[in-house]
Amino acid sequence: MRPAAIRNFLLLASSLLFAGLSAVPQSFSPSLRIGPGTACRLSRAESERRCRAPGQPPGGALCHGRGRCDCGVCICHVSEPGVFFGPLCECHEWVCETYDGSTCAGHGKCDCGKCKCDEGWFGDACQYPAHCDLTKKKSNQMCKNSQDVICSNAGTCHCGRCKCDNPDGNGLVYGKFCECDDRECIDDETEEICGGHGKCYCGNCYCEAGWHGDKCEFQCDITPWESKRRCTSPDGQICSNRGTCVCGECSCHDVDPTGDWGDIHGDTCECDERDCRAVYDRYSDDFCSGHGQCNCGRCDCKVGWYGKKCEHPRSCPLSVEESIRRCQGSSDLPCSGRGHGTCSCGRCVCDRGWFGTLCQHPRKCNMTEEQSKSLCESADGILCSGKGSCHCGKCICSAEEWYISGELCDCDDRDCDKHDGLICTGNGICSCGNCECWRGWNGNACEIWLGTDYP
Repeated sequence: MRPAAIRNFLLLASSLLFAGLSAVPQSFSPSLRIGPGTACRLSRAESERRCRAPGQPPGGALCHGRGRCDCGVCICHVSEPGVFFGPLCECHEWVCETYDGSTCAGHGKCDCGKCKCDEGWFGDACQYPAHCDLTKKKSNQMCKNSQDVICSNAGTCHCGRCKCDNPDGNGLVYGKFCECDDRECIDDETEEICGGHGKCYCGNCYCEAGWHGDKCEFQCDITPWESKRRCTSPDGQICSNRGTCVCGECSCHDVDPTGDWGDIHGDTCECDERDCRAVYDRYSDDFCSGHGQCNCGRCDCKVGWYGKKCEHPRSCPLSVEESIRRCQGSSDLPCSGRGHGTCSCGRCVCDRGWFGTLCQHPRKCNMTEEQSKSLCESADGILCSGKGSCHCGKCICSAEEWYISGELCDCDDRDCDKHDGLICTGNGICSCGNCECWRGWNGNACEIWLGTDYP
């Protein structure tokens, strides 16, 4: 081929190549570099324009902030969970709306961050049916939260599904019942979510390491590792698993992980005053059975007493028979039977998991609140006759009214007969208004001795 012909062929091929590139959409333009390491044929302004979403002004985010611009082409990268793709890195496989735990409510497909709904469904998450077969009453019932409030007063009910109020279009109010409001996470001064130092989930800030506060507004002056070291308790747990570590200091909870109330304190929340009480009552000062001093959950007993809670006298003035009677109360077995506790000199020492004067109450309840209340209601429908509290289906009668007893706190021991000013003459116990006499005694007030030798 002649040199002139070769030159004309190259010019024609170049023009065709340029025309072909011009026909390709700008978002899909290949890199306009001649070869690796060579300069870009586009100006910087033109390169950035091609990497910017349509309608964005100069200076706007390139590649949606999810990649870098290389001579007019977006190279996507991962900075958070999921995969970015698309000509301008505009698509993210995990960003489609969810409803009740399902992407696109199970009624559509996720396409580049938006739900494409199946026929008969609509909404950002395809959660709303186009035609509703529910009555308004049934629809509203399905929209009520656990407090029986429709859509938590933060949205409207549409065919049994809540549509949350987001007039600004920011989506900060969400949840199946619109129960989450991330506006609670906005810092009043910076107007940023969690002050820009944490993530918000359902109205609560979860701060990055080194930050704390309701809205992550405070910064620690020590490293996270030093903070953890200071909060580690002798058993190796953070704040003994009974508190929160904030900047190297433990903020102890008043409720432990089992749900029980407690007087918890100590540098690492290692002290629990419940360990010093035979029967725990957070409003009582009856530590160590009244026979000792509580020091960080351990009892230092007075002279003449011993035991973990100073519950055992060195010598017992009661007979074995009388001791068992006192531990038995109105039940069939002492201390409510084997596995609940043991009787020591007329007092029940409860095993782990039980409490009460007769070890009759379980600390952990395996029934619902409704089931528990139904067992505590008296015939008139009043809980524990209005004279006690309900715990796991059993009534705990008021400690201030010593004379109240019975399974439903429906007994008044003051109704028992007296003799010489003493209930049951001191020769028996009052059981729901009737005296139950010790062996050898009889009478309405146990005032008659029937034994052979007068005591």
